[in-house]
Amino acid sequence: MIQIKFLDNSVRSFDEGTTVLDVAKNISEGLARNVISAKFNNQTVETATALHEDGDIHFYTWREEEGKKAFWHSSAHVLAQAIMDLYPQAKLTIGPAIENGFYYDADFGAHSITEKELQNLEKKFIEFARQKFEFKMRSASKNEALDLYKKQKNPYKLELVENLEDGTITFCDHADFTDLCRGGHIPNTGFIKAVKLLNVAGAYWRGDENNKQLTRIYGISFPKQKELTEYLELLEEAKKRDHRKLGKELELFTFSLKVGQGLPLWLPKGAALRGRLEDFLKDAQKKAGYEQVISPHIGNKELYMTSGHYEKYGSDSFQPIETPAEGETFLLKPMNCPHHCEIYKTKPWSYKELPKRYAEFGTVYRYEQSGELHGLTRVRGFTQDDAHIFCTPGQLDDEFKKVIDLVLYVFGSLGFDDFQAQVSIRDKNKPEKYIGDTENWEKAERAIIDAAQQKNLDFVVEEGEAAFYGPKLDFMVKDALGRKWQLGTIQVDYNLPERFDLTYKGSDNELHRPIMIHRAPFGSLERFVAILLEHTGGNFPLWLAPTQVNLLSVSEKHEKYAKKVLNFLENNEIRASLDNRNETIGKKIREAELSKVPFMLILGEKEAENENISVRKHRQGDVGSMSVQAFIDLIENEISKSISNFENK
Repeated sequence: MIQIKFLDNSVRSFDEGTTVLDVAKNISEGLARNVISAKFNNQTVETATALHEDGDIHFYTWREEEGKKAFWHSSAHVLAQAIMDLYPQAKLTIGPAIENGFYYDADFGAHSITEKELQNLEKKFIEFARQKFEFKMRSASKNEALDLYKKQKNPYKLELVENLEDGTITFCDHADFTDLCRGGHIPNTGFIKAVKLLNVAGAYWRGDENNKQLTRIYGISFPKQKELTEYLELLEEAKKRDHRKLGKELELFTFSLKVGQGLPLWLPKGAALRGRLEDFLKDAQKKAGYEQVISPHIGNKELYMTSGHYEKYGSDSFQPIETPAEGETFLLKPMNCPHHCEIYKTKPWSYKELPKRYAEFGTVYRYEQSGELHGLTRVRGFTQDDAHIFCTPGQLDDEFKKVIDLVLYVFGSLGFDDFQAQVSIRDKNKPEKYIGDTENWEKAERAIIDAAQQKNLDFVVEEGEAAFYGPKLDFMVKDALGRKWQLGTIQVDYNLPERFDLTYKGSDNELHRPIMIHRAPFGSLERFVAILLEHTGGNFPLWLAPTQVNLLSVSEKHEKYAKKVLNFLENNEIRASLDNRNETIGKKIREAELSKVPFMLILGEKEAENENISVRKHRQGDVGSMSVQAFIDLIENEISKSISNFENK
């Protein structure tokens, strides 16, 4: 007999060799019908896996992330089967599950997959799925695996197998198809009821642009057709909200190949929007005791060698800048923190003067691969709302919780109410990825978990997601379409103060190391604006909107009154513009609606005579006639109400 422990800590006895599915049936027939995969003793297993030892079990259904991962990973296998059926000369590479769906990379030679061919692959996929082929895992020796892929003349799989240890190699079989695989599958292909192959893209083998470019086919699948229909509707809405599309329509930002890929140009409206976000955070930071600093866009190579950034990010940086002086090398700044460490070092500090909180909207540069660039969400030059707090061990807990409060204040102000926190810790099995000693890492990880618990955050712990110099608290935000984004991060760092020999004099008159907190509520302004654009659909909160009011004159003879109203609004710090073109008022209203300006003021004969205005609200229509002062009061009340709402949060 073996002892199986469940999530509720209850334990039941089963015959050795009992399958995962049998264990699920022992709990309930409902669970057995819905279980997709499971984890046993922290190893992903299939429902057909026989259990031969005591252990903890966790069942996964479609409702859980791990269940979806198994579902989409299995779907990638079916896609690969369909590819080989229709294109037997293709060479398969890898096909993982991703956040929404799956993909498979294949070498089709000189052939380019068309949209029509995607439809044929979909049909073949469904044909295979309906036959309910079981997924079966089996082990293989390294020689067996090498022989298989030598026969198939597949250099990609051969390369993968060459890098594996004998005794760790497994395959997954279904029907007459087999693929190199670590496991984690649904019971059979029949669980997949609906699939959509979404698009085709190019992808370099192993992400290296020096390697051959492969064809990547993206897809998504569901256990019900209804869920696929709903997802496709969501995709259509996402296209309408695409920040690249809205950024162009609202004249916020642009890109130029002459300037360089991944280097955004902010247009006047976008620069004003970005400036208001900066002012908003600067005001909050000032109240919280931060001091603004400014550091240069470049730094001596030695600076980043001291910090460890050159070792970790050197390959992802722009080429070094050689100066006329012999042996003098500079780099475009990849991070702000080394500069802030040097600012801290400009004078000796006492424990009575700490904490020191330095904040900067500092632009940094990373050489992202061209294929990975995407609008404002993945760029080569971006501005972080960076700050670094230097504090004593006794101040760490309080300072960390204050930063959490600031992050929540930012989220509340901009309507990001649905989020989960993630404590990102190191992978203890890969110490080479990190700097610093184990004791400091353990103290830092404990401090973050304690603070998250004390603030009653809904959080999960993710191993292997820490920064190279310390653990962090990340905030995973859901937008209006239910998509998850990582926004806001707080990190505890014992290592950079050590590397830069930072000190303060304690109450014992001895020198001590400060602890460093890194934090960025926005993350980067570029990415934050992109996510905010898609979250709001371009309908920004009134306090943030680039143009708050659009004045629409009915004809040229009302232009004088319109300019008078415009001046009055601007004198009251309301952002307004005047549309006095020789166009119909109907066309002006339609275009103002498309530009998503919160308010429109109609100014015609009647308004000029009575010295009032007719007010329309975006997406709502007519509000009525009122005096200009009454309208100003209305604007100020709306802004005041929204500010008080998020300040109370």
